[in-house]
Amino acid sequence: MLIYSKTAIEVYYGQRRIAFHERIYSKYGYTTLKEHMPSSYQYMTEWNPDRFISWAQGIGENTEEYIIKVLEKKQHPEQSYKSCAGILHLAKKVGHQRLDNACKRALGYERYGLMPIKSILDKGLDNLQDDEHFFEELKLPKHKNIRGGKYYQ
Repeated sequence: MLIYSKTAIEVYYGQRRIAFHERIYSKYGYTTLKEHMPSSYQYMTEWNPDRFISWAQGIGENTEEYIIKVLEKKQHPEQSYKSCAGILHLAKKVGHQRLDNACKRALGYERYGLMPIKSILDKGLDNLQDDEHFFEELKLPKHKNIRGGKYYQ
């Protein structure tokens, strides 16, 4: 049975109250008490944005910038902690340079999370040279059907 008021929510099983929570009205707000969390999740309460940013700084500036973006993506940074930990743990598997290169490429794609980084690393896109100058060197072939920019002025 549930009993709720403007300030609290109580959960009863039979005649015994098994949970009591202060009621909050903020969107996506959390009221979970640390002692109510499963032990597998309690270690995450020691995580904070500064810890992830500091860890990322040790890998590279692109990684740091990427982790900041991942943390900013969610309304509550706590929702991004698993993604951040997953990304940063990849440095043990692929090395700091590859992870930093993957973060640089993902920043260009404006895709933030663990999966874009994994995809870049799996496909080896982190090893490709920057293609910023590629399009500058690419020239259109001469052909009578290609009018050019002056035609439309």
